[in-house]
Amino acid sequence: MKKTAVVILNWNGRKLLEQFLATIVEHTVDEDTELIVADNGSTDDSVDYLRREFADVPLIVLNQNYGFAEGYNRAIAQVEAEYVVLLNSDIETTEGWLTSLVDYLDRHKEVAAVQPKILDYKQQSHFEYAGASGGFIDRYGYPFCRGRILGSLEEDKGQYDSVVPVFWATGAALAIRKKDYDAAGGLDGRFFAHMEEIDLCWRLNARGRGVMVVPESVVYHVGGASLSSESPHKTYLNFRNNMLMLYKNLPKKSFLKIFVVRFFLDLLAMAHLVVQGKLKNAWAVVRAHVDFYGMKADFRADRKENLEKRVMEMVPTRYYRPILLDYYLRGRKTFASLKWG
Repeated sequence: MKKTAVVILNWNGRKLLEQFLATIVEHTVDEDTELIVADNGSTDDSVDYLRREFADVPLIVLNQNYGFAEGYNRAIAQVEAEYVVLLNSDIETTEGWLTSLVDYLDRHKEVAAVQPKILDYKQQSHFEYAGASGGFIDRYGYPFCRGRILGSLEEDKGQYDSVVPVFWATGAALAIRKKDYDAAGGLDGRFFAHMEEIDLCWRLNARGRGVMVVPESVVYHVGGASLSSESPHKTYLNFRNNMLMLYKNLPKKSFLKIFVVRFFLDLLAMAHLVVQGKLKNAWAVVRAHVDFYGMKADFRADRKENLEKRVMEMVPTRYYRPILLDYYLRGRKTFASLKWG
């Protein structure tokens, strides 16, 4: 058994595999580490390409597209390793990227998961949207990062190079102890895609298992390889899954108040989309709310389990202020300008 297994979940990503896989192999595979590609029901020629050009890379072939969350669950169930790394196929790795993450986990047994610093592949001086230098959420469930507040991406000037606890580590490059992944129940396959890593990290944090960013490790992320930011389906998944995540993890005393506020904030978001002429995206917000209430009963047992297994109600790395007010009214558009405590 290898100590670390890096798993790339591929779906119709032949071009990305051509572009990035050789470099990932060069920077990753050694006597303690194996690289595995799990194909998530691709309909392009990804599998044939892998078998022809990367015959030495182990391949798991899933029989359909299970989405990001369940696809990884099914792939990781077939992997034996102390550490598992979820790595997007649109990532460019750098030399030593994995060593820093594994070394940190080796030295800190209280930590369940770590992520590297994520920079933008297309503008490499700046942080990338999906993870930057560690993720957080505000009191109403809106995610942001060290280096990215809402849509504002900061230039990387080394200002966030310290190793710090975070609320969530990006699923684009997530190194996690397999025993912690299994104990927490893995990613929630019902989410399909989006918010699933935040939900997992909330469980880990609430159960006293650390989540960290280790910026000494650096990777570059293309982003939006599966769904563009303009996709109505992406809008739908983000709004629906965010509400499901809140329902699963919020303590009882704050649950109702937060949901009332979120309802009106989401109405404002929908109205803004209408004004922008993005009617399909606005309708996606409506569908997200309707489907959330239709699905909520199926998550009742998960909510009960999460609340019972938590060892802390107030996760210290959660930002208990409203990020929308900070950003739009107070002009706090950088992570360093936020007021904690």
